[in-house]
Amino acid sequence: MLTSVYAHEIFHAWNVKRLRPADLWPYQYAREQPTTWLWESEGITDYYADLALVRSGVTDTAAFFATTAGKIGEITALPPFGLDDASLSAWIHPTDGTADAYYPKGSLAGLMLDIMIRDASDNHHSLDDVMRGLYRDAYKVGKGFTGDMWWKAVQAAAGGKSFADFDARYVDGREPYPWATLLPLAAMQLLTDSIRVPVLGVTMGQDDNGLRVTAVEPGSTAEQAGVRPGDDLVSVGDIPGDAPGLVQHLRTKYGDANNVMIPITVIRNGKQSSFVAPLQFTWQLQPRIAPLPGATAKAVRVRSGILHGTTG
Repeated sequence: MLTSVYAHEIFHAWNVKRLRPADLWPYQYAREQPTTWLWESEGITDYYADLALVRSGVTDTAAFFATTAGKIGEITALPPFGLDDASLSAWIHPTDGTADAYYPKGSLAGLMLDIMIRDASDNHHSLDDVMRGLYRDAYKVGKGFTGDMWWKAVQAAAGGKSFADFDARYVDGREPYPWATLLPLAAMQLLTDSIRVPVLGVTMGQDDNGLRVTAVEPGSTAEQAGVRPGDDLVSVGDIPGDAPGLVQHLRTKYGDANNVMIPITVIRNGKQSSFVAPLQFTWQLQPRIAPLPGATAKAVRVRSGILHGTTG
């Protein structure tokens, strides 16, 4: 997790700190500067953070696939939204779950553009060329890039292919990304697995003591154990209540088990108490990216180019 954060912030030294939209040029620290381009400034940066890790060997191809599939799953679970709207929402703070969603969805848009540019140019150009060109034509001459500059750079890298439809459907519009037709162009495929997931049935919030229970679902593991709103969650089993990815830890340890009696420890009114209840499970669909068997040689070159930063 920390390596991803470091990679993201390091790339910011180039994208946003230098290259940035005209809306943010120059920076005005004394006032807000709303822009529809946060999907590029943050989302594309996030895509390059993923690329930096896999291209440097810090992570491997499987990790890149897993990270990308995780973002697809995250966006699929949200209400439909446009990238332009999501960028502006940074100043609105929506409560429907789409706050900051320009990060993962913008990152996925970067992958889509990279694949489409490489496919259209027979892998002789990539999104890298777009970023380098804008750095030269905007930042190096002392200005921010406009939307017109962005899409002209993308079109040029793709050998003249128009991206007006892409902009209308996937940036301004709310259509789901066409992974079934797009990923095969890069010798990849999107699969869906059914996974067994433990369900505690609590809604959490942060307080000075850690994670506080704000709601308990009727009939859930937590309710059967006697957990109440206002309790501070100390641990579930032997896993700390504030452990990042608590549910994932539980799935790893108990996902294949049956008839699990799980101890839950809380602090209530300053006193620590422990309860035991049967751990409940549900089934969820989880996206997974894998290499595409029988992919064309061109598609394999595109995939290799993305993972290794090469063209040609």
